[in-house]
Amino acid sequence: MSVAPTQCRLVAIFAANVRRRRIELDLSQEALAERAGIHRTYVGMLERSEKNVTIYNIERIADALGVEPASLLQDRKKSARRA
Repeated sequence: MSVAPTQCRLVAIFAANVRRRRIELDLSQEALAERAGIHRTYVGMLERSEKNVTIYNIERIADALGVEPASLLQDRKKSARRA
């Protein structure tokens, strides 16, 4: 059974983490795309949870954002509640 990206919790977590970190670094979507070697419209689609991201692109985006790939998949809300 196929699940739309907008219906997957992990896709939404990834989207929020990418957007939060990009804004922390004061990067535009275009600047992030250039750093990661991906298309600028793809970044927007990921941040809106419209596309499912590949492991390959998770690594490229994480490198461009200066974070570990796994951190982009962690639910910050759950982590905050545990602390």
